[in-house]
Amino acid sequence: MGNWIINNGFTSFMLVVWMGINIFLFVWFYLFYDLGDQFFYTRHLLGSALAWARAPAAVLNFNCLLILLPVCRNLLSLIRGNFVCCSRTMRKQMDKNLSFHKLVAYMIALMTAVHMIAHLLNVEWYNNSRQGVYDELSTALSNLADTDNTTYLNPIRTTDLDPQQIPTYFVFTTIAGLTGVIITLALILIITSSMEVIRRSYFEVFWYTHHLFIIFFAGLVFHGAGRIVRSQTTTDPPHNATFCKDRIQDWGRIPQCPVPQFAGGFPQTWMWVIGPMILYICERLLRLIRYMQHVTYRKIVMRPSKVLELQLVKSGFKMEVGQYVFLNCPSISQLEWHPFTMTSAPEEDFFSVHIRSAGDWTDKLIDIMKNLPEGAQGPKMGVDGPFGTASEDVFDYEVGMLVGAGIGVTPFASILKSIWYKCIVNIFSSVCLVQIYFYWLCRETYAFEWFVDLLQGLEREMEERGLGDFLTYKLFLTGWDQNFISLFSLFCLISSQDTDVITGLKQKTQYGRPMWDKEFEQVRKENPTSVVGTFLCGPAALATVLEKKCAKYSDMDPRKTKFYFNKENF
Repeated sequence: MGNWIINNGFTSFMLVVWMGINIFLFVWFYLFYDLGDQFFYTRHLLGSALAWARAPAAVLNFNCLLILLPVCRNLLSLIRGNFVCCSRTMRKQMDKNLSFHKLVAYMIALMTAVHMIAHLLNVEWYNNSRQGVYDELSTALSNLADTDNTTYLNPIRTTDLDPQQIPTYFVFTTIAGLTGVIITLALILIITSSMEVIRRSYFEVFWYTHHLFIIFFAGLVFHGAGRIVRSQTTTDPPHNATFCKDRIQDWGRIPQCPVPQFAGGFPQTWMWVIGPMILYICERLLRLIRYMQHVTYRKIVMRPSKVLELQLVKSGFKMEVGQYVFLNCPSISQLEWHPFTMTSAPEEDFFSVHIRSAGDWTDKLIDIMKNLPEGAQGPKMGVDGPFGTASEDVFDYEVGMLVGAGIGVTPFASILKSIWYKCIVNIFSSVCLVQIYFYWLCRETYAFEWFVDLLQGLEREMEERGLGDFLTYKLFLTGWDQNFISLFSLFCLISSQDTDVITGLKQKTQYGRPMWDKEFEQVRKENPTSVVGTFLCGPAALATVLEKKCAKYSDMDPRKTKFYFNKENF
């Protein structure tokens, strides 16, 4: 448990606070509507469904306030920059923005379901009371109205339709009902299209459908304007519901029982969401300004492994290691933006990205670049960023374990390049990092091609400057079957080459998946008193394994090795 607290303690504390606020809001508003004297007559018509409808609405307001903040990338980068002087634990919370965004979305979905079911029951009971199905008090309350029809209790005012059709008519003709239908449908589409299988296979469907959040928030702001939940207002003399509920015939005839009057509550949802909406609008305006800034191509390289390298130049662009940008190509889509980690170093006068074929958008971009005349500029490219990631903190640790899977090596290309430049200009002593362990997992040999030149240059530079032990790297080929591995290993034993047959590096390529217990044990043994930052850019399954290993091999003794897990999230 102590080891787990090192990596997850503060995050868990934040989640407990968030859940505590949700529970508090639910209980507070449930009791407010279930016990409040002003809702005595409303509860007589609706029973406990009143409280079950209003309590989730309060939780919805709180979570709709939060849902936009984790996707305000510029705001998060600004906050992350201000936390530079704070602990790495505080900065790590910024890297969990999408996980928190999803968690808030799940809460919104749950509360929407409870709220909707309760209100569907409320509409049915309102209609039954209007038709005189229940007791005399319910009928009397439903028939109340003044000359302007403003102080009524029962919001169903229509009586000239088939009673079976009135609930449907009410839902689709009132502000509260119609906006409720619209935002519920929008939410269903947003959530279903966000499922992993759809997001991975049909990203464009996910992207376009997700922008129904505009309709969702617009409907949310106007939803409360219907004021269908009404409470008793103060009259002169006051109407005592406890005394007058059994004296319906005396209402308006005796001073103790004036005719009760009712009013809908003031809409409050807009007060919860207006701040985040303004922040998000500013976010989108900033993205628009960045989109309009001119971007030129320094070099376009098509790698044999279906990886496109773009070297771009943009005025005033400044980056840090491991950061990412969003790219937009209007020739493919005016609206779609896709994230890519930069593979260049801050010391270079350009920034580069490596784009693997992984969907319709990337396939179209690669086709466009393939068909360009030699030396020609590519299509207009919009660039938004850079944005901070967990990899920015790599130089704040004494030891770094960098794990990349496939194209997930891109943030570490930036880090290793930056190390290479620091070695050249002799400023490497200014950083905290004293040791790097680099692991790269690939399925096929050709995937090594574009990255090998960087490793070879770094290997030579480290040896020339007496830093040969600084970088320990291991390349793992995971896509070959066991028979081919055995045959190839025999060939390598017979070969007299000092370098690896596949990569040309001194470090031999290994086959199969790493034995992580062995790797972590080795790192802990070689660094018995260090703080180790473990950084992953790869699949969720591998993240689960590495996070468990970080907890397993961390020591609560502050004088011994501690592992901190960090994962890239887009």
